[in-house]
Amino acid sequence: MRAIDRDEVQRLLTCGAQRVEVLPPAEYEEEHLPGAISIPLKALDRETTGQLERGQPVIVYCYDDV
Repeated sequence: MRAIDRDEVQRLLTCGAQRVEVLPPAEYEEEHLPGAISIPLKALDRETTGQLERGQPVIVYCYDDV
């Protein structure tokens, strides 16, 4: 895992990257990125990531206003 900048995010999205929001379910329902998949951080494991398309880049995102 590594941090990426906005330009890299755009490039990856153009290449079909998957967006994963790790927010708790209530926060995901309130506000999430369009097309983002919800996998709460506490539930992030081999089983829950099984819904992701293997071989495609994954961008994991979580907004924190702290």
